[in-house]
Amino acid sequence: MSSRLRAALLVASAALLCAPVSAQPPAPPPASPPSIERLDPALDAIIAPNTPIERVATGFEFTEGPVWHRGRLYFSDVRGDKLRTVTRDGKVELIADNAGGLADHPPGASIGPNGMVPAADGSILMVQMGARRIARLDAQGRIQPFISDYQGKRLNSPNDLVYDKDGALWFTDPPFGLFNGMDKDPAKQLPFNAVFRYANGRLEPVITDMPLPNGIGFSPDYKTLYVANYSRPDMYIRAYDVGAGGKLSAPRVVVRFPASGGPGGADGLKIDSAGNIWATGPGGIRIVTPQGKILGQIKLPEVAANLAFGEDGHSVYITASTSIYRLHSKVKGEIPMYSEMK
Repeated sequence: MSSRLRAALLVASAALLCAPVSAQPPAPPPASPPSIERLDPALDAIIAPNTPIERVATGFEFTEGPVWHRGRLYFSDVRGDKLRTVTRDGKVELIADNAGGLADHPPGASIGPNGMVPAADGSILMVQMGARRIARLDAQGRIQPFISDYQGKRLNSPNDLVYDKDGALWFTDPPFGLFNGMDKDPAKQLPFNAVFRYANGRLEPVITDMPLPNGIGFSPDYKTLYVANYSRPDMYIRAYDVGAGGKLSAPRVVVRFPASGGPGGADGLKIDSAGNIWATGPGGIRIVTPQGKILGQIKLPEVAANLAFGEDGHSVYITASTSIYRLHSKVKGEIPMYSEMK
């Protein structure tokens, strides 16, 4: 080693030893434990005081799309591009890799699978964000395309889906799975980000004026449709009256979310048997009455993206970033039309 190089190394070492503590990377703050914030006494009739929140499984990249079917929770790993299940005792099984429909999935991209719903024939309909379609997953784990275009134009990137009481399929179609700037992506073929209704072989856009439609669900009597709008800063849940043949009317905003409320957004939502909306939003999951009153908030150490009622309908499973969480609800949740709970 030359004398000049040795001298340079000594100077560098001295500089490191003398560096102030503040120059070192700060340690990450400890994660806050899960908690339930009671904002109205009426929450006690839905979630009992001191109800624990447990982490059932962890180690994923970004969890989404939960649905309980045939004794286990199906869920997506949007960034990991995988479809998995987890049992009530935490046993995880990989069902499909490259489940977003692209063979060359870029690592870390949010174009894997997303929302799911059981179908009448016993299969599961699954959103494939990368392939920009809805696919059918059969009992043998085979994945086949189901809906991929509207009037010859490719869908944007389906996100969440639900059946109504007549067997019509409704789904949201924001552009989250597109690579280059969502609405500005040159691959985008539709002029809107729609909520679609599929019935009797016919696909129809029924809502076209929401910037980023995301979570979707029906009231217990199927007379009200709820749709979450994800776009910041105007995040909200809109309600519609549902008439014959799926005709929508009387749109109104049920609740708006503060953009400063924390990480996350107006993503997935589910409805319980009392008509309350369990909705993800900035800072966690809010329990909202049909009239728009926020009764409480579930706060987790990770960003909650979606939730599902499972087991006997009183277990609430939450997909939150790298983990699956669970808590007990005193009120039974609404179960998807064709789910087999046992």
